Amino acid sequence: MKKVKIIGTAFPYRGGLASYNERLAEELIREGFDVSIETFTLQYPSLLFPGKSQYSGEKPPEKLKIVRTINSLNPLNWIKTGRRIRKEKPDLVLINYWLPFMSPCFGTIARLIKKNKHSKIICIAHNIIPHEKRPGDKMLTGYFLGSTDAVVAQSKKVFNDIFQFTDKLPVKLCPHPLFDNFGEPVAREEALRFLNLDNNSRFVLFFGFIREYKGLDLLIKAFADERLAKLDVKLLIAGEFYKDSKPYLELIDKLKLNNKVILHTSFIENSNVNKYFSCADIVALPYKNATQSGVTQIGYHFNKPMLVTNVGGLPEIISHNVAGYVTEPDEKSIADALHDFFINGKKEIFEANMPNEKKKFLWSNMTAAISEVYNQTIT
Repeated sequence: MKKVKIIGTAFPYRGGLASYNERLAEELIREGFDVSIETFTLQYPSLLFPGKSQYSGEKPPEKLKIVRTINSLNPLNWIKTGRRIRKEKPDLVLINYWLPFMSPCFGTIARLIKKNKHSKIICIAHNIIPHEKRPGDKMLTGYFLGSTDAVVAQSKKVFNDIFQFTDKLPVKLCPHPLFDNFGEPVAREEALRFLNLDNNSRFVLFFGFIREYKGLDLLIKAFADERLAKLDVKLLIAGEFYKDSKPYLELIDKLKLNNKVILHTSFIENSNVNKYFSCADIVALPYKNATQSGVTQIGYHFNKPMLVTNVGGLPEIISHNVAGYVTEPDEKSIADALHDFFINGKKEIFEANMPNEKKKFLWSNMTAAISEVYNQTIT
């Protein structure tokens, strides 16, 4: 295996999937592969995109070959793209899968590429069953998986979900690697100055796109707990609303938490991510359902204790009372854990455990998993 093509989100698009593909490309290049990324000319139509912009405001990543060729809505484009890549004959095509909407595009391109009888298609599965289900999801996912030669799943839940569709593919479980491409930590005081935050307060960070399944309402309700009310601890919400913000804002008002909750609810550019994590004492992921989350992998990079709920693959990522807490997805359990964290000085204990915990999430583990299932396709 020499020549690798990654198909999916990348610069000039923003967000976790773009960062994932770019970081994976960097690792493969470091290991000696010839890597290029094919991304979108149109990823989502504006009507279907819940955020303010799909595009990054950053500079393009250095030393990566990224070309914009794919229109997610245009079947003629899929045929043209698939036929072109088929002629290029990459040894391996990697496609990150996260949403059934992309199945017709990715599945058609992959089927056309495979006609060269050389290229192998490997799916890196972030989700198989989507968080927010819609009619036709199962049919669409089945169409895409039917075009692949192997799958690398990033959580046990996703691993098990795959077998609802097929038992004929090589499947390997490998956790989501670290997001170590957001710069290095900065001094807490520098981060607080940059974000205009009080140096005397301590902070719980909720980071990333705000969607219903992520349970931000549970975290807000936890902050109304009288034990947390007595502490100078604030909730820093950093990320763009992907649904109506009104219910959250009304909840903050109703619980009289305006002096405890700080809203930075615009998209956080990659160059500023390190400021938010550097000022946080603990990162909270109060999800109501999940597969895995890239936020935990940013947290690990910055050596931050984390609170996750006992849903999906999150307990596989955070070892309870080692790297943080695994709680039930309700406000009391979340409040109990946060109170324990701040009252009993758990920050230093959890941070000391981070270097050993992070070893489970190396990018070399992911490339090894890809190589393992690739080799199974050619024997």
